[in-house]
Amino acid sequence: MSKKNTKYIFVTGGVTSSLGKGIVSASLGLLLKSRGFNVTIQKLDPYINIDPGTLNPYEHGECYVTEDGAETDLDLGHYERFLDSATSQNNNVTTGKIYQTVIEKERKGDFLGKTVQVIPHITNEIKRRIKILAKENYDIIITEIGGTVGDIESLPYIESVRQLRWELGENNSMVIHLTLLPYLAASGELKTKPSQHSVRQLMESGIQADVLVCRTEHKITKEIKAKLAQFCNVPAENVIESIDVETIYQVPLELQKQKFDEVVLKELALPVNQESDLKDWKNFLKKYKNPKKKVEIALVGKYVSLQDSYKSIAEAFIHAGASQDTEVKLRWVYSGDLTEENLSENFKGIDAMLIAPGFGDRGIEGKILAAKFARENKIPLLGICLGMQIMTIEFARNVLGLKDANSAEFDLTTKNPVISLMEEQKNVVDKGGTMRLGAWKCQLKPHTKLIEIYGNKNITERHRHRYEFNSDYLDDFEKNGLYASGINPDTKLVETLELKNHPFYIGVQYHPEYKSTVATPHPLFVALVKAAAEK
Repeated sequence: MSKKNTKYIFVTGGVTSSLGKGIVSASLGLLLKSRGFNVTIQKLDPYINIDPGTLNPYEHGECYVTEDGAETDLDLGHYERFLDSATSQNNNVTTGKIYQTVIEKERKGDFLGKTVQVIPHITNEIKRRIKILAKENYDIIITEIGGTVGDIESLPYIESVRQLRWELGENNSMVIHLTLLPYLAASGELKTKPSQHSVRQLMESGIQADVLVCRTEHKITKEIKAKLAQFCNVPAENVIESIDVETIYQVPLELQKQKFDEVVLKELALPVNQESDLKDWKNFLKKYKNPKKKVEIALVGKYVSLQDSYKSIAEAFIHAGASQDTEVKLRWVYSGDLTEENLSENFKGIDAMLIAPGFGDRGIEGKILAAKFARENKIPLLGICLGMQIMTIEFARNVLGLKDANSAEFDLTTKNPVISLMEEQKNVVDKGGTMRLGAWKCQLKPHTKLIEIYGNKNITERHRHRYEFNSDYLDDFEKNGLYASGINPDTKLVETLELKNHPFYIGVQYHPEYKSTVATPHPLFVALVKAAAEK
């Protein structure tokens, strides 16, 4: 398929937010990919932040990092996990980025003195960003538009889609509208009126939905489908049910049963000749639903009340668990509540532990206690990013005897900053997009657990941090059994730490969870699940 013939699918949402546009987009991407099409998915976010990098996880869930170092929406994690292919900074666009670009152009005089307006300047920039991925020769680009139809914030995006559909011509684009069918228990019926209003609102903006995907708790009857088709101007076979399921990984199969991918290909005038092959996906689901073993792993963090804050970690455990025929039950432990007195109670019966990434000094002492507990009780432990730094501080205090050891992030006056600010970060003032981000090389040392786990000396992993292990202390650590098993070959910075004479005590400065997918579970998570099962 030639570049100029890229087809576009726009996914909008109505009635309420958080209906699962990201999962529906990712599921459709998987179904189309399984039929041999080259597919990517992008997310347009209507907020004015440049990216979610400076957002509190309680605001927006986790910040997902791409190979090329973009801090993006957590939906990009779903896209990568379902499609098993990497996204880039072009896959996430925010209103902040759009306005920033337009204002920079205005300041340079690029608009030749014209009055800069939402139409055409903002909408032109949105269209440019939507089409930028076509240069990479994709057959189909799925664009998920964040927010809900009718929001003031998403109006410029909806208008851009209207213009684009007209410019692209017939059969080159389509709109999928995701809505909610609320169930009224009192009358025992699903109500279609909110969906009708939502579709009408979309039509007022000049866009007719081609396919309706209905989120529902109960099966949709033929009568309801016919009613929705009649009032929303779509064929009855284009009304697709998205019923609640026990796992998001079931969604593609539920949609496939209704020929969702065939409906979409027909709308785009694309051939439906290659059979869809989801054999591996079905095999993963079968293993996930029929585990032979069960382990419980404590996830120690400070954002545990919003589990989306650690979305990629939770999903990585699902991938790793299924690959080992093991059910992984996560015990969410808020580090701010941990004390010497309640440690045993909080970790009673666990098979392994993960100390989560994060920023700031809240809950830090609890994490240090957790690391000590895992070290002394030979509990398999994986520390990620801040988690590795916690393991460093704990070891320095309790094994090396440096009682005031700390990270310069939490205590600038400490005499023993075993974790310190990276050299290139020392004069950084802006907080957004200035950390060490994206894929960096790491060289693993021979005869280490990690080289055994990865089966490869040279690896690349994604980073998101400002602070590093302070190599001035490395000799002391290694003499006492905590040694650097992975080093960045260019910067010589310590990437990984391992403890001798412990079943599994590994800290990594990078974020392995970002690279775990259904098709390729991350080896570190697989190894931790194995260690938990052995315990």
